[in-house]
Amino acid sequence: MTITLEPHSTVLFTGDSITDLWRPDGEDRCGYPLLVAGEWCFRHPARPLTWINAAHAGDTTEDLEARWRTDVLDAHPDVVSVLVGVNDNGRHTFDPTAREMSAAEFTANYHRLLAPLAEAGTALILIEPFLVPVRGDITAGIHRDGDAAEVVVGEDTRQAWRTGLDPKIRAVRDLAAEYHAELLAADALFAALSTSDRPERWSEDGVHPTPAGHRALAEAWLDLVT
Repeated sequence: MTITLEPHSTVLFTGDSITDLWRPDGEDRCGYPLLVAGEWCFRHPARPLTWINAAHAGDTTEDLEARWRTDVLDAHPDVVSVLVGVNDNGRHTFDPTAREMSAAEFTANYHRLLAPLAEAGTALILIEPFLVPVRGDITAGIHRDGDAAEVVVGEDTRQAWRTGLDPKIRAVRDLAAEYHAELLAADALFAALSTSDRPERWSEDGVHPTPAGHRALAEAWLDLVT
């Protein structure tokens, strides 16, 4: 089953830096929401849509919830696409004062985001949070309100991220089934791509996609709509 995008519908993307496409000064790349919108306009010129990107770099499910009314509900979107979870999982790596969020808390927060949309009849696309299986010591960062905090992340830390993220990925899959949402299995997608090519092609730090990674996400997203 796919979502049919009717002419003049509003499609809203929300999430963290992956969707917001935080980038260093002077670096230019196309994020998956922009690639989706451009490809849709090329394929379906007779079905114009309104595209909104309400994502904020560094956000967790709690941060999304704090602005959900103004960023999402007040826009009255017909389709909402959500990608969140990596900061719920690993923010404490970059900010020692941040607490680790359990899968149960993550799920409860996500329920509160989706419930009013389901009540309004909004079509939903849920994207799994993901980790691309890069190896070795990698410089990774969290980006929030224009600031960046970077640390060198080794194998032990990434394994801890994976341990914490897996139950959150399962939660998103369960939520997609419960809310009759389309699921973009991004973690599985990048795992499969990384078996046939170097993981660094898709993400240099394991978290933020490269242009090729964003293209892969965009193609998978477009497969969910018609």
